[in-house]
Amino acid sequence: MSYLDSKRIVGTNAQRATFANISGGWKELGRTTLSGSATSVDVTGLADKRYYMVLSDCIRTVSGTQYIQPDFRFNDDSGNNYSSRWSGNGGSEGTLTSYNRVHQGVTTDEGAMFQVSYISNLAGKEKLVIGHEGQPRLSGSTYVPSRAEWVGKWANTSDAIHTINTWESGTGSYASGSETVILGWDPDDTHTDNFFEELASVTASGSSTNLSSGTITAKKYLWIQAQYSKSSNGTLTTTFNNDTGSNYSFRKSTNGGSDSTFTSQASIAEGYSQSQIAFLNMFIINNTSNEKLVMAHTVLADGTGAGTAPTRIEYVGKWANTSNQITEIDLDSSGGNFDNHSMIKVWGSD
Repeated sequence: MSYLDSKRIVGTNAQRATFANISGGWKELGRTTLSGSATSVDVTGLADKRYYMVLSDCIRTVSGTQYIQPDFRFNDDSGNNYSSRWSGNGGSEGTLTSYNRVHQGVTTDEGAMFQVSYISNLAGKEKLVIGHEGQPRLSGSTYVPSRAEWVGKWANTSDAIHTINTWESGTGSYASGSETVILGWDPDDTHTDNFFEELASVTASGSSTNLSSGTITAKKYLWIQAQYSKSSNGTLTTTFNNDTGSNYSFRKSTNGGSDSTFTSQASIAEGYSQSQIAFLNMFIINNTSNEKLVMAHTVLADGTGAGTAPTRIEYVGKWANTSNQITEIDLDSSGGNFDNHSMIKVWGSD
């Protein structure tokens, strides 16, 4: 085992395995999984952490045209102490001020929502929220999933958050199996029982247009990051479990433009061709019997030097498989090999 000048440990995979429990990562602080229908999923008794990550798996109780609309309340505060801003499917912005919850503005009457949110939780400051969500909509790859993004704040400057209520403000209710998981992180944390387990860390060979996780352990929540560049221009596509049938659909926006939608595709495609370095951040809800829903953001250098603005892409997609969990993730280039600095890392948890 040796060290680089930056103090990064280098060595073989076998040597690095002994350092698998990195201290101070995202730790599970609380979880509530419904055993019956309800109009709120409450997680209480949270430890005071500077930052929270909230994973929300919201399933609608099927009843006519009733819809669900998950909003946040903190510490059971139902006063008009919240404000919000949101956009659905790249559309116009909505706002609410002096409201009784962080309103996320987008509803679904067709099954489920998956949300990933971040909260800044300093007791003496207003609490700020950033969130993204995806919805598979109707079943099958002929239907395009929906997406939304929002920000909000709780105008409380005296209390840390100890309770998070995923409040149903629509006309329906959450079905059995709906779940909220709260993760916490603080700069002073030294624990080693991290929520996310590293499932794969693969570096490209420099001689292939494929960058694969290989076989990974099936987990309900997946978090994927990839940094890559290619030897010549080519778009990036993502597939699961080596399925290249017409079983994918997605919507995407480039540089804040209107959403483009795609159905019955052989992959989920970024659709932007370049050879410069790019960085991908992706979350997946990976339940066996449900369609697999993907939320992702990519930044592409789009040229060298500070005189060229990078390109951003945000998208949601789904793999219309309802019988298998994802156990392999493949990134493929339509032109040019991935260079030997390209890497994919996958973390997961149940």
